Amino acid sequence: MIRLLTKYLKPYRLQVALVSTLVLIQSIGNLYLPELNAEIINNGVALGDTAYILRTGGFMLLVTLLLGVTSIIAVYWGSKTAMGFGRDVRHAIFRRVESFSLAEVNTFGPPSLITRNTNDVQQVQMLVLLGLNMMLAAPVMSIGGVIMALRQDVPLSGLLVVIIPLMAIIIGSLMRKAIPLFKAMQVKIDRVNQVMREKLSGIRVIRAFVRSDYEEARFDEANLDLTDTSLKVARLFAIMMPSVMAIFNLSLVAVMWFGGLRIDSGAMPIGNLTAFLTYIMQILMSVMMAVVMFVMVPRAAASVERINEVLDTEPQICDPAAPAADTGACGIVEFRDVEFRYPGAEDPVLCGISFKAEPGQTTALVGSTGSGKSTLINLIPRFYDVTGGSILVDGVDIREMTQERLWDKVGFIPQKAFLFSGTVASNLRYGKEDATDEELWHALKVAQGKAFVSAMPEGLDAPIAQGGTNVSGGQRQRLAIARALVKRPEVYIFDDSFSALDFKTDSALRNALKNDITDATVIIVAQRVSTIMHADNIIVMDNGTIVGTGTHDSLMESCETYREIVHSQLTEEEIAS
Repeated sequence: MIRLLTKYLKPYRLQVALVSTLVLIQSIGNLYLPELNAEIINNGVALGDTAYILRTGGFMLLVTLLLGVTSIIAVYWGSKTAMGFGRDVRHAIFRRVESFSLAEVNTFGPPSLITRNTNDVQQVQMLVLLGLNMMLAAPVMSIGGVIMALRQDVPLSGLLVVIIPLMAIIIGSLMRKAIPLFKAMQVKIDRVNQVMREKLSGIRVIRAFVRSDYEEARFDEANLDLTDTSLKVARLFAIMMPSVMAIFNLSLVAVMWFGGLRIDSGAMPIGNLTAFLTYIMQILMSVMMAVVMFVMVPRAAASVERINEVLDTEPQICDPAAPAADTGACGIVEFRDVEFRYPGAEDPVLCGISFKAEPGQTTALVGSTGSGKSTLINLIPRFYDVTGGSILVDGVDIREMTQERLWDKVGFIPQKAFLFSGTVASNLRYGKEDATDEELWHALKVAQGKAFVSAMPEGLDAPIAQGGTNVSGGQRQRLAIARALVKRPEVYIFDDSFSALDFKTDSALRNALKNDITDATVIIVAQRVSTIMHADNIIVMDNGTIVGTGTHDSLMESCETYREIVHSQLTEEEIAS
């Protein structure tokens, strides 16, 4: 926790110093006011000196006004510092997650990463806010209160020897039980977040299979689990607060009792008892403030641990220290004896993959479900790193070039088209911010999306919901293809990006692509044979290996796997044509 606070509060050290100084001034002033009050009672009131009372009382009002001003300034700068701290930590987590490969994202899981960047940061932010205004004041007030109480009456101060250890024992024992529960709460918040995200993302599947009751039960289970843990924590603090308040009130009774005896014996002036009572209240209030902080610290400590897990995780895929120079080639993709296995897997998913895709050619990947097609193309933009062999783009191993340079060369259209909330234009300009409207319309025309975008009342400014949920699956795919076309990369990767299109639109789109991107490398993954029959090079995959390569005609003669795929989808007349 100290490391995180030190690092991200460093830019705010002047504000922290200011708040600390103001809180110290408040504490000293609060400790000094009872002393003045005792002087008025012991001197002014006893002597009937109205001028003395007015003079000293006026000074007390001035000090109180000063403390009020410093309190406002301290709270303002404390809040500003805490909010800035939270902003910086959230930014740091977001930047770190942005650098993660899919392996790290899958390790934490999206629901947990969301909770860590929201709820966990908020817990630490609240600790900073309360810490600047309370954590600094509590020890000064308690220690100062003890010293000032001793100044008023040493024998009566012996009560503190009983009061403070008793409160420490109660608070310490409850905190020891609370810390593990706070850690468990954050994990259970992750679970609730995960179930809720699955519910929202899969709502159509849930309704189609009439599983609403099951999902409600699953959410209730996660929710009740979190509720039970929260109740355990609440019960602990339900015990703590009455216990502390009981000690607080009994302490005041004891002070009044024994103080009254000392006043009766003449060993203590009545003004000193008034001041002593105030100091006892300040000491106990400081302990109460510490209790509030103790409530926050365990949960914030658990949150800091989770935040540090993200910040301390080094991405497996990172840029080389000395990137290789550009060779001048344009769009050549080559696999050299590539092997890949997922983290923790015993067997490789891909093995002995070697082929070359060149500009002006269309290279197609086909194979049964689970043959490794999507995994293979995910290696090109380095979503994962190969575990054996190498992948070259323009003659350079992709591990020897910066990720930004690699991504700039690649236009990736994923299997599940995803659109961002905004407009049609903002989504199409995602890869090229300065693209003109003419370029956007041209890309839409090639992607067979111009007609439905033109039919929208706002045209390019038509709103797109998060994930593109307000357009159909085929429209999402065409917009995703248009987005890649606007970018004009050297390599186009289509990961089964025509699956939601009808055969007519599929054919028209492929013909338009062939005429529009004649100088680029095109790699297509497809389930439908009709989509890739006319490709320049077809690679047939089975169980993570290449079992055939060539044109459609040559593979029909030489590759049994390809023949089986073709015959399962096309009639004899379609094959002959």
